[in-house]
Amino acid sequence: MFLDLAKKRYSLRTYQDKEVERDKILAILEAARLSPSAVNKQPLHYLVVTNKEQRQKLVDSYPRDWFKDAPVIIVVCLDHSKSWVRRDGKDHGDIDGGIAIANMTLAATDLGLGTCIVCHFDSKKVEQDFNLPSHMEAIALLPVGYPTTDDIPEKKRNSIDELTTWIE
Repeated sequence: MFLDLAKKRYSLRTYQDKEVERDKILAILEAARLSPSAVNKQPLHYLVVTNKEQRQKLVDSYPRDWFKDAPVIIVVCLDHSKSWVRRDGKDHGDIDGGIAIANMTLAATDLGLGTCIVCHFDSKKVEQDFNLPSHMEAIALLPVGYPTTDDIPEKKRNSIDELTTWIE
């Protein structure tokens, strides 16, 4: 059931020193590929970084001890030349990215892997280090790997009543 999967997903910050199989990475990317996007523009691109030296460039953009241990880091990139822009100027690429990232995190969880969505990083450094063209923006980093424990931490979430206003 979907809600069981959603309950199992959490932000993983301790990774095993174990390679992630290519077929599992491809399954995560397939979940992103199948995600909806505004006007079906599909403006996202993914850099899958497995090489240790190249991953270090990403660690330099987000220097946290736990982050360096992830065996795979997916850089989610938004191609602003492809994203749909609403009449009032709102670029929906970030929304498309959020939907794709949600699909990716749930797919990873379903495969026994863990992730943590990282948005507080030096995007300009990543864009420069990976030679992204000017119309491409690195919007998130998604470390992926095997958890060091099977324990799922308790989630602190607001209640439905706190989050919802019914207009009937």
